[in-house]
Amino acid sequence: MELADLDAPREAGPGEVIVRPQAVGICGSDFHFFLGEIDPTGSGTQFPRIQGHEVAAVVEDVGPDCVRGMSPGDAVALHPLSHCGHCYPCRIGRHNVCDNFSLIGIHSDGGLQEQLRMPESLVFPTSERRPAVAALAEPLSIAVRTVNRARIEPGEKVAVLGAGPIGQAVALLAAERGAAQVLMVDQLESRLQIGATMGAEVLPWTNGDEVVELVREWSGGEGPEVVVDATGAPDAIRAGMEATVSAGRLLMVGMSHHDVPLRVFGFVDKELDVLGVSCAQGGEFEEAVAFVERNSDRLENLVTQEYPLERAPEALRWAMEHPAEAMKVVIGDIN
Repeated sequence: MELADLDAPREAGPGEVIVRPQAVGICGSDFHFFLGEIDPTGSGTQFPRIQGHEVAAVVEDVGPDCVRGMSPGDAVALHPLSHCGHCYPCRIGRHNVCDNFSLIGIHSDGGLQEQLRMPESLVFPTSERRPAVAALAEPLSIAVRTVNRARIEPGEKVAVLGAGPIGQAVALLAAERGAAQVLMVDQLESRLQIGATMGAEVLPWTNGDEVVELVREWSGGEGPEVVVDATGAPDAIRAGMEATVSAGRLLMVGMSHHDVPLRVFGFVDKELDVLGVSCAQGGEFEEAVAFVERNSDRLENLVTQEYPLERAPEALRWAMEHPAEAMKVVIGDIN
């Protein structure tokens, strides 16, 4: 990664908005892309690329034919995902898993630059004035998608494996949806402390068998109705499957490239609903913006490090080398 001078974009065209990014969050997918583990084309032709898809910005210019009433100076959060509108997922309204999707920061240049041209439909006004907090709308939109897929009902118990930003948000959202109890499991005491301050019960990860037993005990013996894996770790995924009550829902939101051996009989015997979670739909991104606005003071605790744009290469390296310390690293002061 290096810093470079680029030409500024021309004025906004029809249906477009030019924004000035103010804060950009770094996440695990940025690591995978930087390391060459994500190659959307299979050819490497997407490089060089300006990264950054968790973006809070200020509107610079609004083009003709824009209909959402935005003006220069408005604070906004960016939904980074575009869809084709023609593939099977798009035809059934599941645009977030479009077979031909485009994500800023991967397929096109992202937010680690001083100006960025965006379709108006992907620009969401926000009342949150702290850019580092507003930038949380994108990762937390994944949590919104998770709880929507989970179909959490009032009175149900929810266990969340993994206390990173998405896991923390899932716990908060589950409580808002009326979950009777929410349990958070993680290896890191510092992350469990954050979860506890936001209202979750917490359990340190020891090993899979013990965690399964303790999660079942916590739920009253049968197992929780909803278990969310926000780790992508094979041991945690296996524990989640074993801990979920029969006829319950197991949500898979953690990213990794690991293979996970699982007992087939566990799926058949328990008839679990196993649900993958990808990016959010547009309406869910709007829900995430509102969620951040409602909980901004608590969510600010998720931002653990901030770097200016000129130190972006250092920020990425530090986040990759210190995963236990980096809850959410944000690159700000982009102006």
